[in-house]
Amino acid sequence: MLGVSSAAGMEAAAGYSLYPLHRCKTLHLVRHAQGIHNVAGEKDCSLYLSEELFDAQLTPFGWWQVDNLRKHVQESGLSKRIELVIVLPLLRTMQTAVGVFGGEGYTDGIETSPLMVANAVNSNHSAISSLNCPPFMAVELCREHVGVHPCDRRRSISEYQPLFPAIDFSLAIYFSYS
Repeated sequence: MLGVSSAAGMEAAAGYSLYPLHRCKTLHLVRHAQGIHNVAGEKDCSLYLSEELFDAQLTPFGWWQVDNLRKHVQESGLSKRIELVIVLPLLRTMQTAVGVFGGEGYTDGIETSPLMVANAVNSNHSAISSLNCPPFMAVELCREHVGVHPCDRRRSISEYQPLFPAIDFSLAIYFSYS
């Protein structure tokens, strides 16, 4: 996934630029936190072929990593400069993105869709709000690779939409496969 922020307000490197800094964007690339497939693959790499790892989700340690990165993003002020979050439509990447760049805790009665509903795919994680956060867009073309491993295959977009209601999947639908 990546966060896109405006270069305006950020310190410029010393020297000259070929393009004016105020017209540039800064990309922040973030890899997903630890998924169940990472743990299984470390024990036995043949487990990457297991269908039980289809569209692998985050481990409890992965959610801990997300919480720590979120704290860093908040404390550094970066969260205020992110204008757009682009995410690959895979469960673990969306969980990481909404956990890091999403709004504060979701509360029933708020008139906005959550970024992620509570206990999405039995994650045992609370809902994540879309309040006061940048827009999220799922883009299939962000994919690192497509292989034979079930952990790298995803659910259909129609299965993700109710789990991540505030993510825009309009650019992912056309590249859908399962």
